[in-house]
Amino acid sequence: MAFTETTARLTDQGVMAMLTSAVQAAGASGQPQCIVIVDGSGVVLASFRMTGSRYLSLKSATAKARTAASIGAPTHTLPDHAKAALAAATGGDVTGLKGGLPIRSGGVLLGGIGVGSGSGEQDETVARAALAAIGADDI
Repeated sequence: MAFTETTARLTDQGVMAMLTSAVQAAGASGQPQCIVIVDGSGVVLASFRMTGSRYLSLKSATAKARTAASIGAPTHTLPDHAKAALAAATGGDVTGLKGGLPIRSGGVLLGGIGVGSGSGEQDETVARAALAAIGADDI
């Protein structure tokens, strides 16, 4: 019987590559963003608010990242009938807003990324650019 297991996790270099790619993608789109990257337990590894982004979007980006890490799926896939109840029950820590994606490598869930301050499509495009920077699995 084994009492320990080996876990995969994002490296500092991986987190920085994701953050850099996300900032570049947001800059190229002309929409400043708030970007948050969390590990598999929801602990913030990186958080960046671009100049000109909405300051409250930092809160929603954090909720998106934590939700994606928790459910292992894009945030917008939460069932519509449950979105409001989950947000209320968790004090806003769970969200069904578009822009949160899980970070997977080799099928292993490593964490989540949340992006906010643009439209849902803009947010998700920036998040996907960050995943591509580390060769993460397609969602």
